[in-house]
Amino acid sequence: MIEKPPILMDRLVVAYDDRRVLDGLSLAVPAGSITALLGGNGAGKSTSLSTLLGFLKPLSGRAAICGFAPSENPDAARRRIAYLPENVALYEHLSAIENADYLLTLSGEGKSRQAIGQAFAATGLQEHAWDRRLDGFSKGMRQKVAIAVALLREVPVLLLDEPTSGLDPRATADFNHLLRQVRGRGTAVLMVTHDLLSAADVADHICFLEAGRIVEEVRADGPDRFDVRGLHARFALPGGAGDA
Repeated sequence: MIEKPPILMDRLVVAYDDRRVLDGLSLAVPAGSITALLGGNGAGKSTSLSTLLGFLKPLSGRAAICGFAPSENPDAARRRIAYLPENVALYEHLSAIENADYLLTLSGEGKSRQAIGQAFAATGLQEHAWDRRLDGFSKGMRQKVAIAVALLREVPVLLLDEPTSGLDPRATADFNHLLRQVRGRGTAVLMVTHDLLSAADVADHICFLEAGRIVEEVRADGPDRFDVRGLHARFALPGGAGDA
C-alpha cells in the first residue's frame, strides 16, 4: 500500500469572488522532507496555507493533512499541524516562558520549563530574556519564541509562513539547523518564503508558484544542493515567480 503524504494539494482550485487564486495547484510534501514554496505577491502562497489550515474551501480539487480534508474536518487536520505565521500573535504582558507554556498547554502538549528553555536556547534566544515580558522584545526575539513553540509541537506537519523574517543571518542558520532536526524526526515541512538563500540551504525541494500553480520544481542534488545563481536568475525574472 502506498503511504499518503502528510501534506497534499491535488489540482486545487480556490477563488476569491470570481478570481481564481489557486488554479489547479498540485503539490505533495512527504514525511521527513522540507519543501520551500516561492512566489511573488499574489501568486497564491498565503492562500495555499489558508486552505491547508481549513480557512478556505476549494471550488474543486483536494487538500489533505494526513488524509483529512481541512475544509471538511478542520479540527482533525489542525491537531496534526504546527503553524508559524509571519506576524506572530503573542501575549505582551506575559514572559517568553509564560507564552510558550500557555500556548503549548492550550494545544494539549504542555512541556516542562527545562524543555522550553532548551528550545529557546536552540533558537538562539538568550537566557536572560526567557523571563522578560514580551512588550520589550524585538521582532526577531518574538519570532524565536514562536519558532520554539512550533518546534516543540510533536505533530506530523509543520507549516511556515516567512519563518526567517526578522532574523539575522546567524539566527537564520540556527533556525535551519532546527528544521533539519524536525525533518529527521519525520515531520513534513512546507515553508512559504521569499528567502531563496535560506530555502536553498535547508529545503529538499524548491517549488516556484505563479498564478496559482507550480510552474517549476527543483530537487536538491549533490554537495552544492542547488544552483543558487540559476535559481536567483529564475526567481528574479520580470513576470516570473519573483515578480510582484
